[in-house]
Amino acid sequence: MHHSKTLVMTFTRNPELGKVKSRLAQGIGEKAALEVYITLLAHTEKVLRQIEADKCVWYSVEVRKDDLWDDAIYQKKAQVGNDLGERMQNAFTDAFQQQYEKVIIIGSDLYDLKPKHIQEAMEALNHHDVVIGPANDGGYYLLGMNKMHKEAFLPKDWGTATVLKDTINDLNTEKIYRLETLNDIDYAEDLLPYKTFKKYIS
Repeated sequence: MHHSKTLVMTFTRNPELGKVKSRLAQGIGEKAALEVYITLLAHTEKVLRQIEADKCVWYSVEVRKDDLWDDAIYQKKAQVGNDLGERMQNAFTDAFQQQYEKVIIIGSDLYDLKPKHIQEAMEALNHHDVVIGPANDGGYYLLGMNKMHKEAFLPKDWGTATVLKDTINDLNTEKIYRLETLNDIDYAEDLLPYKTFKKYIS
């Protein structure tokens, strides 16, 4: 399944009650949080399906066959590492070992993500070392590179408001391309802008 020089990856959790979106669940309950997460996963899959590149889904626990991610379209692997940085570094290392020339990871909790964001990232890597999609909570929703930059994955407070700033400080390259900032969904109030999610916060 190796057709393209570009690999687009996403990290996913198996959608199980009480195992996903804990901060969101505090605001709207576990059942609603699971439904939101499943909607976000389906959105992410629909976006990825439209991208001309190889694709890989990295599962947090174990790889699932015959799920939302079509086995004919997506490579499937299990994440390895103790924290998010290690897990991402291992995924990027794996991709570059397979001789991919551009490697991009996207988050799976962005209802605003569109194919154009990933396409713009792929283009940017022709002229930049790193591309990053800032999230408005201080993290990022997309990270791409055309060779390994291990320093992007140095230990930091993953999931906090300083992740983007720390990552850019740690990267020893000036050639960083920034995509537009998007809203990722972590808390109940992040659902407010979307008609689809109105029912959970009325």
